Amino acid sequence: MDKEVKLIILRGNSGSGKTTTAKALQKKFGHGTMLISQDVVRREMLFVKDGPDTEAIKLLNELVLYGKKHCNIVILEGILNSRWYRKLFENLHNEFGNQIFAYYFNIPFEETLNRHKQKPNAHEFGEKEMRKWWNEKDLIGMIPEVCIHKELSLTEIVNIIYQDVVK
Repeated sequence: MDKEVKLIILRGNSGSGKTTTAKALQKKFGHGTMLISQDVVRREMLFVKDGPDTEAIKLLNELVLYGKKHCNIVILEGILNSRWYRKLFENLHNEFGNQIFAYYFNIPFEETLNRHKQKPNAHEFGEKEMRKWWNEKDLIGMIPEVCIHKELSLTEIVNIIYQDVVK
């Protein structure tokens, strides 16, 4: 029987803590953990805009499937708008079934803005762009997501997710 590869999905608005959490989780799970960042794929690898028909969807899907074949844990993180990425979520749901652990960072706008100001790329965009991109409680629907709130520390978030996945 094939090993059960687990997929962790971390979603939320810009500045909500997804990437920081994903990197900490990859460290905690250790070798055999693949981290796929929507921003890296879309902005750095492909250099394409986000939207309903972004080319990033196909590559994200291929990378997750690669991870399923070669890793124990796959972490997919990004804003991943629920409408624009619906086909990706349908494909992942078919591939992973009940081995998906999805989390939505439900962080207030003001908090994401404060967090963004601490980031190395803070100069690349600001409040105006973040307000334009803001998508309130953008849950997937077909895949249940656990909401992460601003009161939780990074350590608490990582421990909650780790415990969910290793159960």
